Amino acid sequence: MGLSANLVNIMIGAGIFALPAIVAAGLGSSSIFAYLFCGLLITLVMLCFAEIGSKVTSSGGAYTYIETSFGPYFGFLTVVLFVLSATSADAAVANALVDIIGTMFPVFKSNTLRILFFIILFGILGYINVRGIKEGMLVVKTITIIKLIPLLLLVIFSWGEVSLDHLSINSIASIEDIGKISLILFFAFQGAESGLSISGEVKDPTKNIPKAIFISVVGVLILYILIQTVSLGVLGASLATNKENPLSFVADQVFGPIGFTIMTIGAAISMLGNLSSEILSIPRILFRASKDNVLPLSPLSKVHDRFSTPYIAIIAYATSGFLLASFGGFQQMAIISSASILLVYLGVTLSVIKQRRKKAKPTSNEFRIPGGYLVPILSVIIIVWLLSNLERQEFIGFGVYLVILTFIYLLKDKIWKKIKNSQ
Repeated sequence: MGLSANLVNIMIGAGIFALPAIVAAGLGSSSIFAYLFCGLLITLVMLCFAEIGSKVTSSGGAYTYIETSFGPYFGFLTVVLFVLSATSADAAVANALVDIIGTMFPVFKSNTLRILFFIILFGILGYINVRGIKEGMLVVKTITIIKLIPLLLLVIFSWGEVSLDHLSINSIASIEDIGKISLILFFAFQGAESGLSISGEVKDPTKNIPKAIFISVVGVLILYILIQTVSLGVLGASLATNKENPLSFVADQVFGPIGFTIMTIGAAISMLGNLSSEILSIPRILFRASKDNVLPLSPLSKVHDRFSTPYIAIIAYATSGFLLASFGGFQQMAIISSASILLVYLGVTLSVIKQRRKKAKPTSNEFRIPGGYLVPILSVIIIVWLLSNLERQEFIGFGVYLVILTFIYLLKDKIWKKIKNSQ
């Protein structure tokens, strides 16, 4: 149950507070199909993470799995894509946070004030984490304890206001529409792979890991579907028009103004907790990548003399989050984050296939997904199809980005030497 609880805690972050309106706008009462699709995909991907994690036991997560299977070039791409996904996610959450605050205080809809808010937000979180991991963990733990309360209260007490007419499915959405919305909705499911980082310490992994994955994904999926159902059932078509703070408008309908206030505060706290957790953990990936010469940026490996934290990496990451938040909105950043992490997931699923071909029989301590190659192959097919739903300009943008990263990789040894010589 401990592993299941960890996975649930990681998956339920900030996205579910903003996404119900976007999903309703795209699919209406057919929204459930996108949730089921995303639930299926994350289950398959997490099974792949569990298997490859039991074979490649050194630290580093997806980066280590992919580099071990396909070499340093793909390891380099993995680090950069993972950080891009995390930074874009933080930018999306920061935009959702200021949008939610703006529903209570309209002055925050001003672009100037939004940018000022982002400066203060990322500045404070960066400062807390530069001061030390203890302070950062205290913020994360405090916020984690209370983030589920408003969601559970909304689901439990909203049924009296639900209209069945709002939930009737008059027409099923097309596969193309489900794919496009699922690409955005997947933002609410990503991140669960980090919860499997302790899978090597799980007793009887062959039995307990699939059980934990099943319990956590089904639990999160049920909660998400219930949230979408009560939101659509209470607000109907108007849900799609309340994209800044949809769940608070549902709570306002059910509980009155006090419900709106409580849900808004709960959403803001959950989003703040998500940002705190990211700024606590992701800069340490940059630090390790610089230390291992994966990234030709030696300043990222510097440690603060007093606080013993990777302060340059923290400052660089917080600054990147601020810049992306300032130049993009929630939906745009959520798509970039989902697409980036899906490319990483694709590498992990292919790594499962590669490692199986290298070693036919698992050892007693290794976990192997039942069903032969069915799960990793199905994961690859679904991920590729989901990525095919990117808009043409987004697809071209990612292609150009990967080409630039390839040139950087080919030149990184020369860049690294120049940096070392200039110091």
